[in-house]
Amino acid sequence: MMMNRRVFSAALVAGAAATLLSSRGMAATSAPVKARNVVLAHGLFADGSCWTEVIARLQAAGLNATAVQNPLTTLPEAASAVKRVLDRQDGATVLVGHSFAGMLVTETGVHQNVSALVYVAARAPDAGEDYTALAKTYPAPPASAGIVFDGDEGRLSEAAFLRDFAGDLPEAKARVLYAVQQPFQKALLSGRTTVAAWRSKPSWYAVSTEDRTINPDLERFMAKRMGATTIEVKASHLSLISHPDEISRLILEAAGAAA
Repeated sequence: MMMNRRVFSAALVAGAAATLLSSRGMAATSAPVKARNVVLAHGLFADGSCWTEVIARLQAAGLNATAVQNPLTTLPEAASAVKRVLDRQDGATVLVGHSFAGMLVTETGVHQNVSALVYVAARAPDAGEDYTALAKTYPAPPASAGIVFDGDEGRLSEAAFLRDFAGDLPEAKARVLYAVQQPFQKALLSGRTTVAAWRSKPSWYAVSTEDRTINPDLERFMAKRMGATTIEVKASHLSLISHPDEISRLILEAAGAAA
């Protein structure tokens, strides 16, 4: 059957739109799927307790929240820890990652239980992308100079932790967080994601405008690239602790439970 010019033009436009959607990810333009579960993953220099303030608010809203204890060893092992928690969820689940854990959201967010992705000042690479190379296209954040290694085990110095990681928290609280800082293995930093879940799942992103651990302009670039529903929070890298109300509201929105 011959295709007339009008039909051909319509097909061309539809194809271009599909290509644009595929290249930029799936924006959260329709009503979010109702989810009763939230799984939260932490990044470097932290442990699962960093989500305490957010978890309390999610529980008060009637959601089931679980924090993953990221082993901070290798990307496959960290992703496996997230997958085990996702496997235990009953029904639709919002997967949330802070900082490095954005890698885990990107890698494991294709899980059948995941209905939405939330990135909090987080890495959001494409499949197979060299995140380190991407980050180097932006000015280096101050915290980078504060990473110290004991062999293959890395951590943030106390000065860098207080100033560049938790800069908007009361010093006493920041010192407590520094005391429970979990070291990471150097091998973790070389891992690359094999998929990009944000290309097929609706995504939300919280940019920390005062971030000294990930460049805020890099955060904006990643959020725009994935077509995420985005908010900007005047916060340090630890917006989940200094601004838990804003972060919790974003998660509730992704869960279809926003007021």
